[in-house]
Amino acid sequence: MFDAKKIRKDFPMFRRKARTPFVYLDSAASSQTPESVLKAMDAFYRECRANVHRGMYPASAEATDRFEAARLQVARFLNAAPEEVIFTRGATEALNLLAYAISKRLGPGDEVVLSIMEHHSNLVPWQQLAKQRGFAVRFIGLTPDSTLDLEQAKALIGPKTRVVSAMHVSNALGTVLPVRELAALAHKNGALMIVDAAQSLAHRPVDVKELGCDFLAFSGHKMFGPTGIGALYGRRAELEKLDPFMYGGDMILEVSKEDAVWNDLPWKFEAGTPNIAGAIGLGAAAEYAAALGPKRVAAHEKALVDYAMKKIGAVTGCRVFGPPAGVERGGVVSFAVGDIHPHDLTNILASAGVCVRGGHHCAMPLMRELGLPGTTRASFSAYNDRSDVDALVEAIWKAKKIFDV
Repeated sequence: MFDAKKIRKDFPMFRRKARTPFVYLDSAASSQTPESVLKAMDAFYRECRANVHRGMYPASAEATDRFEAARLQVARFLNAAPEEVIFTRGATEALNLLAYAISKRLGPGDEVVLSIMEHHSNLVPWQQLAKQRGFAVRFIGLTPDSTLDLEQAKALIGPKTRVVSAMHVSNALGTVLPVRELAALAHKNGALMIVDAAQSLAHRPVDVKELGCDFLAFSGHKMFGPTGIGALYGRRAELEKLDPFMYGGDMILEVSKEDAVWNDLPWKFEAGTPNIAGAIGLGAAAEYAAALGPKRVAAHEKALVDYAMKKIGAVTGCRVFGPPAGVERGGVVSFAVGDIHPHDLTNILASAGVCVRGGHHCAMPLMRELGLPGTTRASFSAYNDRSDVDALVEAIWKAKKIFDV
């Protein structure tokens, strides 16, 4: 049995005292952080607070050891080599890094293919750089059941395609994208494959070798880790081809007045003093997620989403968006209640202690495609169970009474 109540005890936020219950259904925005991650970060500050890679004294050496051990923990979690893991501030910085570095090679006649579901951080960089460089951005649409239109993808990805970039799981609809198939299409046409794994890494198995991607980005705060840290995975051969995104200390081997020689991977892309405590926390988060068992978490969340879709769908006037029951989806359920605006609905739910997200979810092109102003989104993690869904549905009924819908 997967015991969510027992897992919840690992997270201090669920022990906080408050006037209302704390029913946390916003893990797609940020997950909670377990005690083990907090302890790992605290130990750095208490035991070896010093900079990494530079000091010859014991505290600096210990800090460096813990920092690089965290890189190894993340690499193991992804099934990657340590030198293929670059620490960033999160998925947004990782995706921007890739867009800026890769777009230097692109120009008129080249194409970048995205899904219409992309988060703004994987859409706006390509959109804006296309204006500067002259390449085109193409979008793969949806099927009627809110899955990615793979037939359209096959038509769009061709000889002009240089990059295919897509999320693994939609943060707005819960749709699981066929990234393996997209990677095969990309490579067949000599293009690179980028995966935004921000919504999948803490919820299902993610193996960069199995996915067949060239690059993969994620954020720590969505997978039990701290804010302000994330990572970019890149196949070594492809990372070697890219120029650095930022310049400064630690990413160079030698500097003259005329030129500079870059450091080896992965430090070539890590300019300046890194978020040392954050990286150590990210490593601990990867260990925690691995111990939970990604397959077990995925099965638990599937059962929870099935239950939520059934319960929410049974509420008069409720519409549930995304793939229908029986179609694979992530731990996200987006819905609307009559004509109540998502922001108004989330405020009412919050008054009952139910924490959800309302709005466009940084996916405005998708919302326009669906003809929606936004949705209310409940998102689940390993620490949620059916009682959380029941509390959500009870709060929805409260909102219906208040708005008389």
